[in-house]
Amino acid sequence: MNINKKKAVGSEANRESVSVLGRRALNRALLERQLLLRRVHLPALAVIEHLVGMQAQAPNPPYYGLWARLEGFQQEELSLLISERKAVRIAMMRSTIHLVSARDCLELRPLVQSVLERGYTGTYSKSLAGLDENRIASVGRALVEEEPLTFSELGKRLSEEWPDRDPDALSAAIRTWVPLVQVPPRGLWGQSGQALHTSAERWLSSPLASEPNLERMIHRYLSAFGPASIKDMQAWSGLTRLREVMEKLRPHLICFRDEQGIELFDFPDAPRPDPAMASSPRFLGEFDNILLSHADRSRIIDDAYRNRVFTKNGIIRSVILVDGFVCGIWQIKRGSGTAILSIEPFRQLSSEERDELALEGAKLLTFAAVDEHTHEIQFLS
Repeated sequence: MNINKKKAVGSEANRESVSVLGRRALNRALLERQLLLRRVHLPALAVIEHLVGMQAQAPNPPYYGLWARLEGFQQEELSLLISERKAVRIAMMRSTIHLVSARDCLELRPLVQSVLERGYTGTYSKSLAGLDENRIASVGRALVEEEPLTFSELGKRLSEEWPDRDPDALSAAIRTWVPLVQVPPRGLWGQSGQALHTSAERWLSSPLASEPNLERMIHRYLSAFGPASIKDMQAWSGLTRLREVMEKLRPHLICFRDEQGIELFDFPDAPRPDPAMASSPRFLGEFDNILLSHADRSRIIDDAYRNRVFTKNGIIRSVILVDGFVCGIWQIKRGSGTAILSIEPFRQLSSEERDELALEGAKLLTFAAVDEHTHEIQFLS
């Protein structure tokens, strides 16, 4: 699969296409572009860029996400990328922590500045009313560039300058107006530690892009998540008012409708596999972007299952895909030299589906729990 999608040009007829794409057609297109129909032989960094980053509130999920997509992926490859500053963890789309390449950090972070500002304003703006935001950002930048700090440490240092203000609001202001990356060992497989932050410019020794390209960002989203609606693009990015951008791009795209009549945009020559194509089981880690990047998520998860995956406290559980759709959750429990993979299906599985999941689960345990001497798989229903 060529993941470097070239700009495609659609004809007048293409622009007026009203072909309807059903749920399975959208599912197979998404799986193909997410590299989940078959594992691929590609460098991890190329895949991270193709996916336009990987959501990464917790350190380990990107490792599972790459393992599910790459043939022969080993944890050391990603740990080395982070250690060598070729990939970073930073607040990005939807104002959530993403693992992105260094290049995308510098290119994409300016494009989502308004998203971070909107989130900050809704929570903290009253706490810092009357203060000079530029002054706060300047002081905060100097502190984190002197030495990486946790948000708690940063808030305490800023409180020395503004003792009558909420330390959490002060540190949140720096997260908003200074692009903060989390430095290792945070994000390294098998290592722990609090999230320490410094500026992207200091860590990468480069400035942010002065002329970031929103149209290119949308092209890349469609390459990884299309066909998609404007609302889908906005749900993924956190940005608003993308219709004007899409009208500029429309001459280069083809349009479809979903079964509810919503307009979907795509490249004319983008892969849209046969909906009947087989899809092997996959185990995806917490917060995988395949679950979070569309306003209408029915192409990957049934509405009846959402409350079992999306928890009230904001956790997005690790899921299994069966026939390409979310069909359950999983976790690995360790103790006394044993690693147990617990699989909780949401429906009755056929014997063939259980066997295929067990085979893929054994590979997952070999990847994730190599230090444990004994591996077990449990089906909870």
